[in-house]
Amino acid sequence: MTNRSRLESALQGVPVTQPVYAVYDWFVKNRPLVDWPRLFALGLGQIYHANLIRHEHSNLRIVETVRRLNGQTRRDVRWITDLGELHEWYLDEWRQEHFIKTPEDYRIMRRAWEGGKVVANGAAFTVAEKELGDNGVKLGQIAGMGSGRTPLMVLQVDWVGLGQWSVDLADELPAMMELLEFMNELKLEEFRQAILTPVRQIKLWENLSIQTLGPVHYRRHLVPLYLKILSLLNTAGKRLVVHYDGQLRVIAEEIAQLDFDGLDSFTPPPEGDMTVAEARQRWPDKMLWCHPPLGWYRERGETLGQLIKGMVQDAGPNRFCLMISEDIPPDWERTVPQVLALLRKEL
Repeated sequence: MTNRSRLESALQGVPVTQPVYAVYDWFVKNRPLVDWPRLFALGLGQIYHANLIRHEHSNLRIVETVRRLNGQTRRDVRWITDLGELHEWYLDEWRQEHFIKTPEDYRIMRRAWEGGKVVANGAAFTVAEKELGDNGVKLGQIAGMGSGRTPLMVLQVDWVGLGQWSVDLADELPAMMELLEFMNELKLEEFRQAILTPVRQIKLWENLSIQTLGPVHYRRHLVPLYLKILSLLNTAGKRLVVHYDGQLRVIAEEIAQLDFDGLDSFTPPPEGDMTVAEARQRWPDKMLWCHPPLGWYRERGETLGQLIKGMVQDAGPNRFCLMISEDIPPDWERTVPQVLALLRKEL
């Protein structure tokens, strides 16, 4: 069986006999020093993300400039509206400054999205089908506002930054709350368009940190929006995957009650705070896209093998896979082939 057929079988609930081990397409595109052809030949799969929508703006002009700075690439991004201008900049891949810094910036951000149109983009999925073939699975994403998260997470991660976001959320800053309400409605429109495409599995890149958000805000702001999104998807025969790679114990009950199809990049301790066995017991029907902690790859070969075997046994027998989703494993030339060989021959 191919990686694609095995992963699709796992999603359908067929007992897993040879777990898929797959890498995000972002790493394949952005980590050229890794010998991807060799790893794919050894059996590594790929998880390809197709953006399902695009925005047509009527009140926004985007200007980007790029220059070299002390051996690194600086990229400045300006969003220009009739109410004012927003600015962020990056050094190589890393954001150094966020768009929103003042209450007025929340109003400018809203203006940037007002009067626009969301359009379905099924062509991205067609391209993904051709590029990936049978070596993995295609997931839909909605990289419209921010990087494809729910609005409160977009504000925290993409547009405001943790420090200012935490203060503004605690104060319930009116400009922030007004933008959040507007964004929630726009997010639902993004999903209304996304379900018109052929993709069945759609991912939200939540990057949820419950330590900073807190369970109260999770229940107040995220759960009601999840329920509306799930209603749209379920009516259309689509399923929702959430990128939850952090600590989840304090919201385990809420997760159990939400009809998520799967948890993407689920990571056990020390990064997370629930073991795979606990996750499987708590969420018996959800697909566990398991991310072995990066520290495991620094262990001796025998120890790494035992840890991977334990993860497979605890996640199974149904609805799971293993993935490279947070960073390239240390000593990948040795460790990734070892994991592939173990999954192929010994389990």
